[in-house]
Amino acid sequence: MFFHKKDIFFDLDHTIWDFDRNAQETLHELYYKYTFDELTGRQSSDEFIEAYTLNNHRLWDLYHHGKIDKATLRKERFEATFRQLGVDPALFPWMFEEEYLAVCPTKTNLFPNAHETLAYLQAKYRLHLISNGFKEACEKKLAHSNLERYFETIVISENVGVNKPHPDIFHYALKNGGTAVAHSVMIGDNLDADVRGAQNVGIDAIFFNVVGAAKPTDVKHMIHDLRDLQSYF
Repeated sequence: MFFHKKDIFFDLDHTIWDFDRNAQETLHELYYKYTFDELTGRQSSDEFIEAYTLNNHRLWDLYHHGKIDKATLRKERFEATFRQLGVDPALFPWMFEEEYLAVCPTKTNLFPNAHETLAYLQAKYRLHLISNGFKEACEKKLAHSNLERYFETIVISENVGVNKPHPDIFHYALKNGGTAVAHSVMIGDNLDADVRGAQNVGIDAIFFNVVGAAKPTDVKHMIHDLRDLQSYF
């Protein structure tokens, strides 16, 4: 379907690297290390992880659109979680957050068929990465999960100064990759940041839909498993 394409741009978190699964593993381990079961009065880490996940997704959406900065995102996601659980956010130990940032990017849970699909595509196309993730975290994720080898160029929004869906990061990635709109396609899980962001600058996009959402009318292409890309390319 995309035989005329030469360059494939991927998002990282929630598209290749399973952010939620890796975060859940890390949060579960740290929950007991920092005795949050005693602090929150909840023996299980489930409610803490669920509240954090919702707050983190909400704040990342604001970060994507430049409405909050990195420091605010890092601070508010845990404080909001404590407030939601009825615990004074002033009691949150910031060493927890520092250790979370150190440990989580070393986790290696990827979405099913990630390596298989990237290897298949790399044999035929030039692969690139565009991530809104934090620079230090992205570099760790790529190294620990052995993903660097697939990508000819890696663009991290912190280095560029703008986040997806801003047009400038897509134009930067195209120029950095030595390619053009007509030869490129973007693959990602975030409808606004990845899919519509790419489409708004004329780049074809494929929505990686792992949550079973309905296909929006403005989205032309959608997959549910990375292996599905082999039928497109």
